[in-house]
Amino acid sequence: MNLLPIFLKLDGRQCLLVGAGTVALDKIGSLLKTGMRLRVVAPEALAEVRALAADGKLEWVQREFAPEDLDGNFIVIAATDVPEVNAEIYRGAVARGIPSNSVDDIPNCDFFFGSVVRRGDLQIAVSTAGQSPSLAQKIRQQLEKQFGPGYAAWVAELGEARRRILASDLDKERKLELLHSLASREAVEAALHEATELAGAGDAK
Repeated sequence: MNLLPIFLKLDGRQCLLVGAGTVALDKIGSLLKTGMRLRVVAPEALAEVRALAADGKLEWVQREFAPEDLDGNFIVIAATDVPEVNAEIYRGAVARGIPSNSVDDIPNCDFFFGSVVRRGDLQIAVSTAGQSPSLAQKIRQQLEKQFGPGYAAWVAELGEARRRILASDLDKERKLELLHSLASREAVEAALHEATELAGAGDAK
């Protein structure tokens, strides 16, 4: 199975999650981190889901799934404990051109949830295309040890250095040279120093 690993910008997008049990709850945390507008459709919900709805973190529609629930969504996740319902949701999403995921149901998925290491803006996602989530989790744990919490600040520094370089008066070749060398901390510190000097020289003119 050939997959294209992408990182979607979901902030403000309307998304649907069908189901509000343990499987759904496992996905809600990562979904809400994206800033999406999440609607959950389920006749019953775990206390944690109810609490999130009460806090305005998501919308809970307390009833059975209906096909029209799919309309107007950017992505759809089926997380019920009824395979037939999950398959119905997937078919309806495909008919509407909406990417859909049925949890633990590989044939009824357009995309898969990766096991993710998050360090600020640095995200490393591991996927086995649904074949072995436990292996993906094990690899994620190894990566968490390799890429510690300090990478969050480091990536922020890289971003600041990149912005200053691009905004500087350096010639194109020098900019490219610096941008390609940003993987080392020493290069970033030197780039920031050079860009700051250029900015100061510009102000003095």
